Amino acid sequence: MNEALLLVGIVIAICLFINRITEKLPIPTLLLFLILGMLFGENGIFQIPFDNYFVTEVICSTCLIFIMYYGGFGVNLKVAKKVLPQSVLLSTIGVVLTAFIVGLFVHFAFGLSLLEGMLIGSVIGSTDAATVFHILKTKNLNLKYQTDSLLEVESGSNDPISYLLTVVLTALFIGQNVQIPVLLLSQVVFGVLSGLVIGQVTVLLLKRMQVELAQAETMLVIAMVMIAYALPAMIGGNGYISVYLCGIVMGNSDIPEKRSQVHFFDTLTGIAQMMIFFLLGLLVTPMKLNSVVIPSFIIMLFLTLIARPVAVSLLLLPFHAPKNQIALVSWSGLRGVASIVFAIYVVVRQVPMTFDLFNLVFCMVFYSICFQGTLIPWMAKRLDMIDEHANVQRTFNDYQECSDISFIKIHLDEDHPWIHKTLKEVPLSKDLLVGLILRKEDQIIVPSGDTELEKGDLLVLAGQEFDDRRNLMLQEVVIGEHHKWNQRSLSDIDMEKGMLIIMLRRGKETIVPSGSTVLHTDDTIVIAKF
Repeated sequence: MNEALLLVGIVIAICLFINRITEKLPIPTLLLFLILGMLFGENGIFQIPFDNYFVTEVICSTCLIFIMYYGGFGVNLKVAKKVLPQSVLLSTIGVVLTAFIVGLFVHFAFGLSLLEGMLIGSVIGSTDAATVFHILKTKNLNLKYQTDSLLEVESGSNDPISYLLTVVLTALFIGQNVQIPVLLLSQVVFGVLSGLVIGQVTVLLLKRMQVELAQAETMLVIAMVMIAYALPAMIGGNGYISVYLCGIVMGNSDIPEKRSQVHFFDTLTGIAQMMIFFLLGLLVTPMKLNSVVIPSFIIMLFLTLIARPVAVSLLLLPFHAPKNQIALVSWSGLRGVASIVFAIYVVVRQVPMTFDLFNLVFCMVFYSICFQGTLIPWMAKRLDMIDEHANVQRTFNDYQECSDISFIKIHLDEDHPWIHKTLKEVPLSKDLLVGLILRKEDQIIVPSGDTELEKGDLLVLAGQEFDDRRNLMLQEVVIGEHHKWNQRSLSDIDMEKGMLIIMLRRGKETIVPSGSTVLHTDDTIVIAKF
């Protein structure tokens, strides 16, 4: 127990540390967590023996639930509306076509049974949302023709279809008596209905709940996401479809504390992705990959250069999609963690396979992330798909759409230079707006440019909120009576590298400090970390 907790803590700390360092590397960051897991594994530096597929499936499947929920939460339906039909076709019929074409190839190229070939095709039929989102965001790929939205919706919604095909073919392979039409219908119908209903119920509860407990909204969402997966799964539905649709409903609804939801699930799914890739790297035994290295490479090459382009072309050409868009969408069909989780699903159910399915799929995912993922930014530029006027961040739902305004207050004391001036005479930035003036005797004024300011007025200004957490972070610190910086000048404070005190608030006064500024009790300082 203690050893396991120690390992988990060390791994998370290492993952968070190297994530910050390796963001700007040309290779996808998630690939490094896969390699890190292999270094900890049986044939790695630390030689930790781990071969528990059941535990891995439970952990990875649980993580995948929240990743899929947050993938749906991030879909901006307003932006994606124009490409929604194409995305839905790619995430449904596209997966079936890809699985079928790959299955036929595996059947004829390697002499496997058609059912075994189709099962391999189904397991690797979906694209990886986590990796696609990560590359689009970190590489800031602003794509033409709303291709970023198309890829976002497709990669976020095609895992359930791949999982559905895997479940059906696994049942057939091990000889279970299943009625395929009934199974398919129940999986889709119960999954869709559960996701939509639970999503709406959660939105209603969030709007009406009044709980004093801190972060109660976040805890409610976590509980409802679990229900959204488990409930349909228990009655024969597809839990992954359900949580994805639940996320779409909530992400496109006006819910309270959306800001905290985004921040929390950003962190949760980030750690989940790191842990999944690490755990899968830990599970694999490199010395046992010899028998699948070449077959997996051949299948991946066929999938990337033939199966995926054929499926994408058949579905996008009727929409008169440009050839360069079809080419980039085809190349961006990254395989990822879902495929490996589905492979583990098959392994746990002891399906007899010619190849070790886990090792085969692991190698394919490694090839896909390593080569396809690394070359997506280069391919986008090569195919002239970069749109300098677009903003990929707008394709994702965020709290910014409902809360990108921050409010500040300015008190006009008797020496303030704005007294007796009209608002149009005050030298304010065009990005700042005086929304309200609170005047003595509880008088509230909605000002115009001709409003004259008086002594004692409290101005409420609105401006766009600062939220560039990737490159710079602002932090407020209150100097208490026993704070180590109390009664010390800034020049005497030994600041860490990359930290700077840029402003302090003392009572009603805002001060831009210099080296000689002395900090006092109850001062509120703003520290920039970069």
